[in-house]
Order: sequence, then C-alpha cells, then structure tokens
Amino acid sequence: MKTAQVNGDKIVLKEIDELALGDKKGAIVRVLGCGLCGSDIVKFKHKIVKDGAVLGHEIVAIIEEINSDTDFKIGDKIVTSHHIPCFNCTYCKHGNYSMCSHFKETNIIPGGFSEKVFVSEEHLKNTAYKVPSTMTDEEISFYEPLGCCIRAIKRCNLQDGDKVLVVGLGSIGLLMGEAIRAYGLKVYGCDLLEHRIELGNKLGIEAYNSRDLEDFDKILREKTSSLGVDAVFMTSGADKAIDVALKTIRLGGKILVFSSTPNNAGYPNNDIYYKELTVMGSYSPSPADLKDSFDLLVSGKVNVKGMTTVYKFDNIQQAFEDTISNKILKAYIKM
Repeated sequence: MKTAQVNGDKIVLKEIDELALGDKKGAIVRVLGCGLCGSDIVKFKHKIVKDGAVLGHEIVAIIEEINSDTDFKIGDKIVTSHHIPCFNCTYCKHGNYSMCSHFKETNIIPGGFSEKVFVSEEHLKNTAYKVPSTMTDEEISFYEPLGCCIRAIKRCNLQDGDKVLVVGLGSIGLLMGEAIRAYGLKVYGCDLLEHRIELGNKLGIEAYNSRDLEDFDKILREKTSSLGVDAVFMTSGADKAIDVALKTIRLGGKILVFSSTPNNAGYPNNDIYYKELTVMGSYSPSPADLKDSFDLLVSGKVNVKGMTTVYKFDNIQQAFEDTISNKILKAYIKM
C-alpha cells in the first residue's frame, strides 16, 4: 500500500506491505482523506521525526476489516483521533491527559498519510465516531484540531461576559475563535494577513490587523472599558505575538499558549509578577473534548466551510510547501 514518508526535506510516496488485522482487536480502515496539521509542519520543518516517518492524524476513513466489541461494522465511515490517555496515572487524575505516557505512545499506524491505517480497539472505544451523512469529509476532518481548541478553552476557565483575543488567524486561530464564540463569549482576533482577517470577520470573529500594535491596542481598550481583554489565546508561533498578548491583556488576565515559537521566546517574569498574569499551555484533547468537538461540528455551531484546500495524495509535497508559504489556510489530502 502507498504511504507518504518524510525523506530529508521532502515528502515522498513509498509502498509498504499491506496491513493485516490478524487476531488483534481493532480495525483496518481505508483512509479517504487526512488533514495537514500544523504539528505535521513543525515536525517536518524542524526535523523532529526521522526519515521514513508517516505523518498525519486527522483522518476520515472507511472500515474494511474489524474485530471489535464496539458497534462499528465494515463499511462505516468514521473519524478518529490518534492518542488515548490511560485515565489512571497521576497526569490523568489531575486532568493533564496529554502528558500521560500512554497518551504519547498510542497512535494510528503507520500514520494518516497512508492508504490504510490500523485503528486499535482503544481508539474505537474512546475517540472514533461514525460520520453523519450531513457532513462532508473535509468538514469532519476538523474533529481533532477543534478538540484541541476546546481543550484550551476549558483549561482557561473563562467566565460569562469575558472578552477574548485570539492572536493569529490561521486555521487553528479561526477554529479557536469560532469555538470561543460557540461557548457564548465575545471574541476578537488579529493577524497580519488581510485575507485571514476578512475570513475571521465572515466567521463572526471581530478581526483586525495588529501590525500597528499601538493602534490595535487602542481599539481593544475602547471595547473593554480601557481594561484590556480578559484572556489572550496564542495560536501564532511568531515571537512578536507575545508582545501583542502582553500589550492587550488586562491586569490579572490569562494568556493561553497554543503554539511554539521559533526562538523559544518567553514571557518577562516581572510582567507576570506585577500584573498577576496567569500564563498556561494547552496541548491535545481528551476523549471528552473530542466528543464536544464532534457535537459542535455536527450541530453547525462551528463552521469550517471554505477553510480547506484539497490536494490529491500524489501532490502531498505541494500541500506541505503551500502551507509553509501561507498560500493556503488548511490542506486536506484526499486519497
């Protein structure tokens, strides 16, 4: 079967042996398509994975073989995620599911950019859902990334009436903004690219260009009784995005970090201390977050129409290049 593998600074198509279910619990699924995640880009650009690695985890697939105690059957179209917590370790008991060693070890095999993958029984029981006929494959492929956003929102523990700024309106920033709005909160957004700002406004996120930080901060102060926003969600990996967060946050506010920065830039200690800021990170979703994500997508409360550019499997290298160069918002690789 065909897979897309990391090979130096390229993604190349290679044949590997067909997957066999044997006596294992779980399913062999035929991948219909897989979203290209920002984490895939980071792993590829910064050579975090070895040559031969198969990236991709935002899959939509058809079950071809199954040995499971679940209600799934051959022919079902499913969406699933790639990591499952153990629910019993110290991390899980404290709600830090994505820090669980079992969470980090579990995955779909060999990876989503494959013609077929093995989905374990744990995945079927905890992270897999049958795709309703009302959803397109491209729309439901946002299931896992939206789950990441929901996880971040829950960690921030926002209050009714809070005003939130999302810094960076790439696909995750737009998803984050829509999810925040779906939870009934006022959301602002900022970016440097006009087409992203326009799309944000179309999706109900009050979006601005933050190139002139003083002017942008003035706008937010006028909208927040001169206080600043209650929370800032950092979905941009640019170092200067930290300046935006520190400028616009109110005293005692929260900064939720949902991105890595190229130079591992940090937050000034004295700003955190004297302004009594809370700075926290959020990484990957728990099964409960994924359930909420599925419900929000199916109900239409989060709208992802028009956010995706579809590429054929043979053109996956182009999808990586176009994403890296910001030519597109979000790539979906159709098998």
